[in-house]
Amino acid sequence: MIAYFDVFVGISGDMILGALVDAGLPVAELEGVIQGLGLSDQVALQVERVQKGPLAATKVTVITYGEPDRPHAHLRHVPSHHEHHEHEHAHEAHEHEHRTLEDVLALIRSATLPEEVKALASRVFRRLAEAEARVHGMPPEEVHFHEVGALDAVVDIVGAVAGLHALGVQRVVASPIPVTHGEVKTAHGILPVPAPATSVLLEGAPVRGLDIRAETVTPTGAALVATLAQSFGPLPPMRLSRIGYGAGSMDLPLPNVLRLWLGHPLSDREEGWEVRPLVVLSTNVDDMPGEWFGPLFDALFAAGALDVWFTPVQMKKGRPGVLITALASREHAAAVRQVLVRETTTLGVREMEVTRWCLPRESRRVTTPWGEVRVKVAHLPDGTTRAVPEFEDCRALAEAHHVPIMDVYWAAIRAA
Repeated sequence: MIAYFDVFVGISGDMILGALVDAGLPVAELEGVIQGLGLSDQVALQVERVQKGPLAATKVTVITYGEPDRPHAHLRHVPSHHEHHEHEHAHEAHEHEHRTLEDVLALIRSATLPEEVKALASRVFRRLAEAEARVHGMPPEEVHFHEVGALDAVVDIVGAVAGLHALGVQRVVASPIPVTHGEVKTAHGILPVPAPATSVLLEGAPVRGLDIRAETVTPTGAALVATLAQSFGPLPPMRLSRIGYGAGSMDLPLPNVLRLWLGHPLSDREEGWEVRPLVVLSTNVDDMPGEWFGPLFDALFAAGALDVWFTPVQMKKGRPGVLITALASREHAAAVRQVLVRETTTLGVREMEVTRWCLPRESRRVTTPWGEVRVKVAHLPDGTTRAVPEFEDCRALAEAHHVPIMDVYWAAIRAA
């Protein structure tokens, strides 16, 4: 199963839980996490359907000690986007035990949960502690979790990991993360949004600007997506099973929801097709000598391109130009990109992931009156076949026997 987090406005721990439940995770699974952590007498869940703009979504609230969802921000820091600032002092008065990283990890280790769930949840907390430590200039072991160490955040993180595990998710992909702006009042004074630890956690992930004055990505949400996502980018090819919407608490100009896509990876042969994710790389040039295109063509194929084509285009100032396009697998995309930059006059390359659906085929040799020809035989979804002779074989036989190429070509098709 593949899980794709479509981070439309923001992401937080409770939004992930809401999206999982909305996509079909039984609430009992999350209640089982609370029981497994030994927190049944301290923590409860509130699950409700809410409206965020035009979208219906599921809101999961973790109730601790009878109090509503507490901030999922970092060490003595920013209230998350789903807490009103007027509750800040009430929260400080409310007794939440300060915990070190080892305290939190010990709680997770002692839980009666699958070992892989405990290991991955521990990784999330370690990553969060490392971000906090970097922001505050201290070793991760000395970080004393305050808000993020509260029990509701433990349930958010362990619940998110356990929920994905219960749904059978083996691969997590996320969209580029939206980064908002503004300021937030904290115990350390006024800080910019996103919070410092959140910014550290997002290093290495693709981000995009979103013109909203609010904290929409919490440190807990950033730690989860940064740890769980194997890659970031567009929706990967999948056979879609379910979509879920998890609600945040704030009402924003855009629907404050996290969308979760769940689906099964497409098989190598999906209903008679061979399905494979590929990358299209392209660039436009209008100042490159024509003699360079032949060597470029060969160099792109040598780098692993599956196909290459040149298209005449009209560029700025009325200049004639050439659109250079190459198709490559993900593993060869970087090498093809390097060739485009090295062997052309371009200053940049565009990339786009695509899904190639092609017919399964096999190669065989057939005998014609003039000799053997290699033929590709494709199998169509309706059960029929299509033969395509290898052109170079047909040409070689035609030249050797002084017959038209088409005679050899059609003889090979008949033989196939």
